[in-house]
Amino acid sequence: MRNNFEFLDLKAFLAVLEHSSFNEAARRLNLSQPALSRRIKGLEEAVGAQLIERTTRHVAPTQVGRELVPLVRRLVDEFEESILSISDLGGRHRTHITLASIPTAAFYFLPRVIESFNARYPGIRFRILDLSANEGLDAVANGEVEFGINITGAARDDLSFTVLLDDPFVLACRRDHAFAQAHALSWNDLQGHPLIGVSKKSGNRAVLDQALAHANLNLNWFYEVNHLSTSLGLVEAGLGVSVLPRLATPQVQHPLIASVALVDPVVTRSIGLVERRGRRLSPAAVRFRDMLVDEWGAEGRRNLPNRPAPAS
Repeated sequence: MRNNFEFLDLKAFLAVLEHSSFNEAARRLNLSQPALSRRIKGLEEAVGAQLIERTTRHVAPTQVGRELVPLVRRLVDEFEESILSISDLGGRHRTHITLASIPTAAFYFLPRVIESFNARYPGIRFRILDLSANEGLDAVANGEVEFGINITGAARDDLSFTVLLDDPFVLACRRDHAFAQAHALSWNDLQGHPLIGVSKKSGNRAVLDQALAHANLNLNWFYEVNHLSTSLGLVEAGLGVSVLPRLATPQVQHPLIASVALVDPVVTRSIGLVERRGRRLSPAAVRFRDMLVDEWGAEGRRNLPNRPAPAS
């Protein structure tokens, strides 16, 4: 039995249980799988008991492992919080987090979590790039930012995605439009109406086109704009109705614009965290990323709060 263990042994133990996979845990910690296995074995030797049961299809904690999880998590949290707290000691070593976000998510996801994060780590600064979906993916891939908040689903081998929230597409129309009285509309109801949509270069348009093609629907995109906020301006002017993500619509009662659910089919975009594979985040970025996941995790976080949001 060993008399001590290393901090990375604890991180390895939590990562394996979090991801239910030695492969994924090793990737997250930037370790080889044999090195990760040695970490787990070392911790088990220090404790004097097996902590993880592993078969070809199953990874799970033993009874001792389950009992140890809260203690290990508390030790890791306290250590990392102490490191982050002293990183700005005397103002000598300022730490900052860089991330890229689509504008709607930047407004919707970030303020509340940043406020909580700053209360715990007041010396850590943020650099936030509000970019289009494609620009944000490139910023993560080329290392300009540590991670991003983006529309998930792009097939890129160099990036990984963690879904936070499903955001459905809805119809936005003037309150004096006939559609405004409907509880929900089918996409077929929009046939023949002049629609306001975003450019084909947009990630949102790509999600829509793929879903509608699968449903064999061909709509009349009479106006095309680069920004969702512009489409809302055209709706206010009475030039047509717009299809856009619910996050991009006014989240409180608007005097002129109403939002109506679209069904048959329900089309959603998934918003999530984007990271470059093989890159290890800074301790500050890891803590902020974890806070985002806790706050806006997809499970149980489907309902959007009533707060105003600008369009991306």
